[in-house]
Amino acid sequence: MTERAPPRKRAWTWRSQALRGLVYQLVAVSLIALAVWYLAQSTLANMAARGIQSGFGFLLQPAGFDIGESLIPYDALDPYWKAYAVGVLNTLRVAVVGIIFATLLGTILGVGRFSANAIVRGLCYAYVEVFRNVPVLLQLLMWYLLFADILPPITEAVSVGGLFFLSKNGLSFPVPVWVPGVGMALLGTLAGVVAAWFYRRWAIAKFEATGQIRSLFWVPIAIVVAGELLGWIAGGAPTAWDIPKPGGFVMQGGASATPEFLAVLLGLVLYTSAFIAEVVRAGIASVAHGQVEAAGSLGLSKPQSMRLVILPQALRVIIPPVTSQYLNLTKNSSLAVAVGYPDVVSIANTSLNQTGRAVECIALIMAVYLTTSLATSAFMNWYNRHAAIKER
Repeated sequence: MTERAPPRKRAWTWRSQALRGLVYQLVAVSLIALAVWYLAQSTLANMAARGIQSGFGFLLQPAGFDIGESLIPYDALDPYWKAYAVGVLNTLRVAVVGIIFATLLGTILGVGRFSANAIVRGLCYAYVEVFRNVPVLLQLLMWYLLFADILPPITEAVSVGGLFFLSKNGLSFPVPVWVPGVGMALLGTLAGVVAAWFYRRWAIAKFEATGQIRSLFWVPIAIVVAGELLGWIAGGAPTAWDIPKPGGFVMQGGASATPEFLAVLLGLVLYTSAFIAEVVRAGIASVAHGQVEAAGSLGLSKPQSMRLVILPQALRVIIPPVTSQYLNLTKNSSLAVAVGYPDVVSIANTSLNQTGRAVECIALIMAVYLTTSLATSAFMNWYNRHAAIKER
């Protein structure tokens, strides 16, 4: 029986590389902190000398302006901090929804670049080349002009089955009347999503161990639908829906998405999905062709090979650049001010014009985008570690 070597003790002397590295880092952090403190003190002193007010106390004062759309109750008499909260939620709303749709569309386009059908390949290639080479600001303005000028007024809204209405006022659609049963259906859907995720992990593990193929699409869909139905039945099976109806200059009932939100969402999704499509294409192309041949020799069809063999290996190449595209989409949402969407930049601009607190308003914008970017990076880094291929 061999004895384990005793653990090596770090020699905390100047000859120790670990000690020198720690000292250098502490010195660098101290110098940066000193520089930031000096700049802050100089800025505050110069502002005070010129009679310019400073500080974040204005956030407790009444804002005095309305906001076109808000996910939370808001009134002009509410304080500035609540107006900023509305702007942050609007920014997160367009960023999260945009990331989801851009990922789905970009993945479909990236996989479509390898289609055996020449027309499909050509359409995917044309989409990527067109939308990624047109500046995103122009795309936002294009979609906004489409909603503002080309679409009919609300009295002549384009209707789909009497349920969906598209006009200059945006898109109106039906929503279920909120009762406890709807909450139970949502909980059932959430439980179904969790169960479907565990099923997919189990099915993939079985495939890797035995080569036996199990459904990774229809069965998870069925599990989610079953969970939703069980929650709906447990909640009393509510069937009431709030359906929109044209009424004068406004749409009565239902829910709606404003032209500004739709313009920002479409512009960001179509622009970012073109870059994600190229990332997915490059990731798939990085997988050795021998893997495709091996999947074919096991009797896998081309869609099964793509889903079970190629994409899992391509993820380690796809995830890091896709993270950059998610960050770009979130930061590009600041261009929403060009079409009048009340995001955090728009709220900050209005606050700056009313209070004159330029440094504070810009600092709040920087803090919001820095926080969202770091949170997105942290989540994607965790997912990257989880999805990485564990080599033996």
